[in-house]
Amino acid sequence: MKKYISLFLCILLLASCSNSGEKRSRVLKVYNWADYIDEEVLTEFPAWYKEQTGEDIRIIYQVFDINEIMLTKIERGQEDFDLVCPSEYIIERMLKKDLLLPINRNFGKTPDYIPNISPYIQKELEKISQPGRHTNDYVVPYMWGTAGILYNKKFKTLEEVSSWGCLWDAVNRGKILMKDSYRDAYGTAIIYAHARQLADSTITVEQLMNDNSPEAIALAEQYLKDLKPNIAGWEADFGKEMMTKNKAWLNLTWSGDAVWAIEEAEAVGVDLDYVVPREGSNIWYDGWAIPKYARNVKAASYFINYLCQPDIALRNMDAIGYVSAVATPEIMEAKIDTTLEQFSDLSYFFGPGADSIQINPIQYPDRKVVERCAMIRDFGDSTELVLEMWSRVKGDNLNTGIVLLIFAVFGILFVWIVWKRISIYKQKKRHHRRRRRIRR
Repeated sequence: MKKYISLFLCILLLASCSNSGEKRSRVLKVYNWADYIDEEVLTEFPAWYKEQTGEDIRIIYQVFDINEIMLTKIERGQEDFDLVCPSEYIIERMLKKDLLLPINRNFGKTPDYIPNISPYIQKELEKISQPGRHTNDYVVPYMWGTAGILYNKKFKTLEEVSSWGCLWDAVNRGKILMKDSYRDAYGTAIIYAHARQLADSTITVEQLMNDNSPEAIALAEQYLKDLKPNIAGWEADFGKEMMTKNKAWLNLTWSGDAVWAIEEAEAVGVDLDYVVPREGSNIWYDGWAIPKYARNVKAASYFINYLCQPDIALRNMDAIGYVSAVATPEIMEAKIDTTLEQFSDLSYFFGPGADSIQINPIQYPDRKVVERCAMIRDFGDSTELVLEMWSRVKGDNLNTGIVLLIFAVFGILFVWIVWKRISIYKQKKRHHRRRRRIRR
């Protein structure tokens, strides 16, 4: 994934919103993840929209880094974004709260490209539908991927990292980076805690990751606290850089970030790879949705349709490293790599005829990998309990020595402040006495 979106582009788009005489129907407000679209795809949309509708449009583009921040702006602030790109569990929450509008697929003379989305992903997202609200009426999938382990092949073999157990192995102490993601951490811990039952097929990954009972939360907390001594840091974005600099051996990360890191590392002679452990993992999905308070539903719907064109989907994938939900023959043909020795079954994604193709297994996991993974649903009423658990896990992340050092530093600082105030008080008192003597 590219490191930064052009600062100039953001300034240009945001600064232009001062045109007070402009009709809202000529403005499209998009709220997306940072570094999650090809810049040229974004800037070319107004011309495409003009060609399709005969109408002018200007984009106001803003970015967010946390799903919940986006949700708060929509739910509490009632901000009139026309398009947002939430993850699956936030989509589920927005459907529950009736915060989305159905997508208008009446595109006039413009073809409807939304059927280009893989039926596999549409079927998965239908699982989060709510009574009277089918997900696929309100959301069009955008990107998807897995959570797994990015590893340095100089220090670790594929066999050594093929189980989540490598994260708990003391031999890797201080060489592990973890995504600062309570959902992925929870899923990883609860899966590894039941590794034996998963191997015996007495329980499934989907059942485990969506068990939010107090007992399951307590078990995840125990395993995460046991894991902590091995962790070098909880990261949001620096993990890729740390891995390319040989400063860490293992990184629990997302497949798209892994693709970016592997490419960057190769350029500097570092050999990285990525694996989804045999116990299973999380498959996540992001999708475009029109919020309840949107004021330009027409342009929002056209923008979604625009992104579902194969050539546009390919450009976005090339720019950010993640995998589009678009699954057309053009996409498959463009992604086939005959230099690869591995053949993968992608018939679940591309359909019949894709059961043995040479394609990047990080971006497009084989059927066997997908079958041992699942989507983590919204924690619902248990969200606060999981967040409190996560806070306890991270809150005592300091060892005893560091804690004592911090207390010592604060103790010395407190004594110094008290001494300084007493000294100032005595000095003022002596000065006051001298002034009284002078007056006399």
